[in-house]
Amino acid sequence: MRKHETAVFILPAGLLVCALLGVPMLMMARISLNHYDPMVLMVEALTAENYLRAVTDPYYQQVLMVTLGVALSSTVLTLLLAFPAAYWLSRMESRWKSTVTILTLFPLLVGNVVRSAGWIALLGNDGLINATLQEAGFIVGPLRLLYTPGAVIVGIVGVVLPYMVLTLSAVIEGIPRQVEEAAGNLGARPLTVFRRVVLPLATPGVVAGSVLVFILCMNAYATPVLLGGPQFQMMAPAVYDQFSRVSNWPFGAALAFILLIVTLLMTVVGSAALSRKYRAA
Repeated sequence: MRKHETAVFILPAGLLVCALLGVPMLMMARISLNHYDPMVLMVEALTAENYLRAVTDPYYQQVLMVTLGVALSSTVLTLLLAFPAAYWLSRMESRWKSTVTILTLFPLLVGNVVRSAGWIALLGNDGLINATLQEAGFIVGPLRLLYTPGAVIVGIVGVVLPYMVLTLSAVIEGIPRQVEEAAGNLGARPLTVFRRVVLPLATPGVVAGSVLVFILCMNAYATPVLLGGPQFQMMAPAVYDQFSRVSNWPFGAALAFILLIVTLLMTVVGSAALSRKYRAA
């Protein structure tokens, strides 16, 4: 009886996901197999030419590699920054813990475009950082901080950091303090306790947070466009350009599916590698 009750509750959500996500993806898959014609825009066909062009064109190969590099760098940096903050938040016993959690969520209330505008004000040639360094006499001319891969990574990390912190803190909070205390009583140093006790037990949070952040980084749009400049290309802006500027829907759909497939493959491989590594530890 319980199985039937569970199915009844799951069925509406499943149908809604299929309607809102599955059907559009099937339509996009069909569009990606059509032929592009500048005169009529799209001709009904069953051809893989769009996928072949995407995987053989050096420009789009470079765009995909840049996207992977930025996504992986941002994910690793986010994990390194988030773990100490998540540990501190999860072990916090103050009555201000709820307030700190809300403050962690607060950046999510600000749109990516607004956040990117803030980074432009900080990193621009006439921005706060360059102006401060020049006033202090550390530099003569402005540093090129904006429209660089570093600026894009910093901007993306600022967007995804709260997701990683909250995911990790929820898992670390479930690790009993007594386990760490027992390891310390047995002579383990703090770094050893972290490496041999806390980190393996926090593996589910590391995997879940890394997967979520990596997916968000791979599909970033506003931050690369605003902080990377016109010469910096990632896959999401490239897909948008094919749909909106070039009106090449078949090729844009093929690029979108290649982005989806690469993201899924990297997510599965990365999750399996992380789980295997910390399970062995």
